[in-house]
Amino acid sequence: MQNKKLTGVVVPLGALYTKENPIIGEFPDLIDFADFCKQAGLSIIQLLPVNDTGTQSSPYSGLSAFALHPIYIRIKNIEGFSKAYKNDKAFKAAYDEFTKNAAYSPRYDYDYILNTKITLLKMLYDFTPTGQTGEPEDSLSAWIKENSWVKTYAVYKNLKWKYMQASWKSWQKDDKEITPEQISKLWSTKKLKKDHLFYAWCQMVADEQFSKAVKQVHKLGLLLKGDIPILMNEDSCDTWANPEVFNQELRAGSPSDFDNPAGQNWGFPTYNWKNLKDDNYGWWKNRLKTASAYYDAYRLDHILGFFRIWAIPSCDCNALNGHTEPYACFKAIDLYELGFDEDRIRWLSKPHIPTKAIEDITWNHEIAHKVLELFCNRINDEELWLFDKSVTGSQQLAAADFGKIVEDEVAEKIRQVLVKYWSDRTLLEVAKNKFIPLWTYGQSTSWASLNDNEKNALTELFASLEKKNLKLWQKQADEIFTAITKSVKMIPCGEDLGVSIKCVPETMKTHNILGLRVIRWCREWSEEGQPYVPFKDYTPLSVATTSVHDSSTLRQWWEEEKESVKAFAEANPGAFGIETEGALSEKDSSEAAKELAQQAFSPELAEKVLKASATSASQWFIPPLQDFLYMDKGFWLEKAEDERINIPGTVTKFNWTYRMPCTIEALNDNEALIKKIKNISVRN
Repeated sequence: MQNKKLTGVVVPLGALYTKENPIIGEFPDLIDFADFCKQAGLSIIQLLPVNDTGTQSSPYSGLSAFALHPIYIRIKNIEGFSKAYKNDKAFKAAYDEFTKNAAYSPRYDYDYILNTKITLLKMLYDFTPTGQTGEPEDSLSAWIKENSWVKTYAVYKNLKWKYMQASWKSWQKDDKEITPEQISKLWSTKKLKKDHLFYAWCQMVADEQFSKAVKQVHKLGLLLKGDIPILMNEDSCDTWANPEVFNQELRAGSPSDFDNPAGQNWGFPTYNWKNLKDDNYGWWKNRLKTASAYYDAYRLDHILGFFRIWAIPSCDCNALNGHTEPYACFKAIDLYELGFDEDRIRWLSKPHIPTKAIEDITWNHEIAHKVLELFCNRINDEELWLFDKSVTGSQQLAAADFGKIVEDEVAEKIRQVLVKYWSDRTLLEVAKNKFIPLWTYGQSTSWASLNDNEKNALTELFASLEKKNLKLWQKQADEIFTAITKSVKMIPCGEDLGVSIKCVPETMKTHNILGLRVIRWCREWSEEGQPYVPFKDYTPLSVATTSVHDSSTLRQWWEEEKESVKAFAEANPGAFGIETEGALSEKDSSEAAKELAQQAFSPELAEKVLKASATSASQWFIPPLQDFLYMDKGFWLEKAEDERINIPGTVTKFNWTYRMPCTIEALNDNEALIKKIKNISVRN
């Protein structure tokens, strides 16, 4: 199937919407949705992650790498529902209250739905033999035996409940610093058994409902593609129970770029790949094995992170002092050989802050000294200071308390300056006597002070590190992929957006991992004019798409990014009927593309873009559901931005709560839309 040119659709499970189930998409809704996909000639259904994320609506903020999200359980499909509904007035009243006001809205209320479902599940659980006796039924015992990870998950979830969902890092020491033996002991504690079994029971129910839906997807001849987030929430069950797998001293993110001058700090711990390697990547293998019970293919999120991750000290508030993991480095002796002595090395590797930087804010020399004395040590009689050893990161500076030395407004400006100077250096001492260049070293005060010979010497040293890094990154990824991709039969795909490292596509090809090609971003970024890559030149070992969950939709892109649209139309004139066998000159073709880009977005334009995109050389073409629905204006929301799934860099109730604008029944009955999708789905 991997070598066939197939078309699919991406959808968040929670977005599915039926007449019978208008609250949130649930596992059984996949059955009806698969019927629609089959009619439309689609071969693949790709889901956003469906693992438990606790109180976080983001599916990429996993609370567990193994557990399914209980929010997707259909309550009334659980065995014993009818009995409880009939005999328990409180349960009936709670369920009726939950369902009676289930009118359609463009977004769903994640917190309300989750909290209500957990309450209903607990009430229903109390009607089961397990809930009444505190002893597992035979079916549950057998399921737990086959899914041993659930014991750790159940103990963790029960402790989260005990601590009112607080992070495990704030728990009492005995619960926070735990061993496998202690987890096993807690699992077996009689007075806790019923509560632990509740979480195991929920997982068994979720597994049964999901597995039943998957069986129907397969019966229709469709593939199901899952999504595996690369990182785990620092408050997850996995980081709590497997501290050896994660590096809690570092946080993952991305370095400084044009759009993000301070880089991005995602807040997730990095992996301890050495320990994972020593265990033959057991944790990752188990994670994929669990996913393979449902999926035929999987998407590895941020695949670059398997080569190298941007690692940020956990005590920093931005990503400027981050570095790649793994990394090649040099030592002080290498700098001595280039003519730098101890004082010069200190100047390059330690952030220095002049008195004037604070004095320009306080307009008072004496007050500036008082402020700096709180965090810094003055260098002899110079008006220059070094941060004290007690300062461990920029978070400390961002939260600095100046007492009554300065007013609040001035204090905030000083904090910003201190944070800025914390990253004002050329070299970063990653470990004792291990140096690397800071990502933004070219903007540092110390770099500007060097003469041309010194800059050239360091530039050559940095270049030699880059070559070593490429070998390190390729070696690490090759070892990981060799171990994990061969451990399951699922087809591997990788999110390789924005990657310009040569070894990445080479290594992905070696391991038959499909890359990702988003048509609006598929350009030769390093060339003048940044021309679009023609559809015929897409890498065959890839998945093409029109949009992703973090981007605007096709409609919003067309309406708001006119220059990009114009360039896209100009690069693909035949897709829009602009050019017929050279009938138009290059100048006329460009003008026609410009006129096209100025047109209002329409169902006809949506169809043209989708149809053209499906002609790419990519083996799979999997757009999001929203972009397919644009071919019928009756499914458009009033505002294009409301059709997005997520807006990166924001944390709101809007994100990750998108719902389809129509029922699945309406999709199944829409013969015109089905015909249009089917015309796109057939790929040669």
